[in-house]
Amino acid sequence: MMKRRSLFSKKTAAAVLIVLAFAIAAVVLNSESGQPTSPNSPQRAGSTFNSPKSQAVLELSPSQLEAIKIEPVGSHPFPVEKETVGNISFADDLSVQVFPPYQGKIIKAFVELGDNVHKGQPLYTIDSPDLIQAESTLIGAAAALDLTSKELERARDLNHTNGVSERELEQAISDQQTAEGALKAARDAVRVFGKSEAEIDQIITSRKVDPALVVPSPIAGQVTSFEAPPGLFVQPGNPPAPYTVADVTIKWMLADVVESDIPLFHIGQPVAVKVMAYSNRVFEGKVSKIYANVDPNTHRVTIRSEIRDPRNELRPGMLANFVIRVQKPMEAIGIPANGVVREGDGTMTAWVTTDRHHFSQRIIKTGLRADERVQVLEGLQRGELAVSDGAVFLSNMLEAPPTD
Repeated sequence: MMKRRSLFSKKTAAAVLIVLAFAIAAVVLNSESGQPTSPNSPQRAGSTFNSPKSQAVLELSPSQLEAIKIEPVGSHPFPVEKETVGNISFADDLSVQVFPPYQGKIIKAFVELGDNVHKGQPLYTIDSPDLIQAESTLIGAAAALDLTSKELERARDLNHTNGVSERELEQAISDQQTAEGALKAARDAVRVFGKSEAEIDQIITSRKVDPALVVPSPIAGQVTSFEAPPGLFVQPGNPPAPYTVADVTIKWMLADVVESDIPLFHIGQPVAVKVMAYSNRVFEGKVSKIYANVDPNTHRVTIRSEIRDPRNELRPGMLANFVIRVQKPMEAIGIPANGVVREGDGTMTAWVTTDRHHFSQRIIKTGLRADERVQVLEGLQRGELAVSDGAVFLSNMLEAPPTD
């Protein structure tokens, strides 16, 4: 009988030990899971792990509050803009092809591609047969005037002594006046070729023909095309032009927009342009032309904008992103961009608080962006306290399991 009782006591003790072991294991697992041991346990930062966004709530410690900024939700102006991509080019209406006024062979080119020139600066010279003919006529006219002037002076001297008749004197006067007119016409003809008065006087004095016809730049700008090797025979209006000079302080930007947006664009609308080479710069301009044709394949319309480039930093062919303000700015609810978080599922969220200590996550619908602010169409009310900087910090807290 005593042996049976002893065996029973040992079995009972073993069973008790097994129950205690399971109980201890349950407590340990519950503690490691981070879940509260009772439904009434207090909520801490991170205790809403995997909670729905519209119900997620965080309680921040004083040190965590230092990592965020809070401000009331207010109204801000948001410009209504359209954005597209285009290309930079020279302004064709500010670009001049510099042909010679007469045909001839190029003698010398004075400037190269990319050089800046001022109005009237010589670009190249040509050996012009027309100029040689005009200068030869000028030299002959000058010689004829000298001869007729001497004949008139002699006739007057002889007339005082009755050495010549009045008729001969009148003829000498007529010849001298005719020679003066011929010389004036010859000077004008040479002046058309760009010769100055001093150069014309030098030709008359030296009795030598200067065959070099100087072709100056008609405008101030930059040489954008060069086709003027020495010896090349050139003619007026026969392409390619020896030189092309463009005013580079104004550039064109050509961009295509969808045909449904055509009513939104108007001549004179302000344009803001950015290029990859100057990512932190904004070049300003305005819409200068809306082309009439619609591309039947892409159903897009080309818009031309004039962009101010006083330092000639933009280069033709650059890919540019430009924004056109199509309407006046509108007042709308908005918060700083750092207060908005794009979640993994694509939803946009913000964090709001009533006591600056507890924070709840709110799903919002966003709209326009301007000046580092985001328009909020749904989800926030004017006057609510929202996180303006550090919203990502709060969202990251939800992604990490709570710790003791």
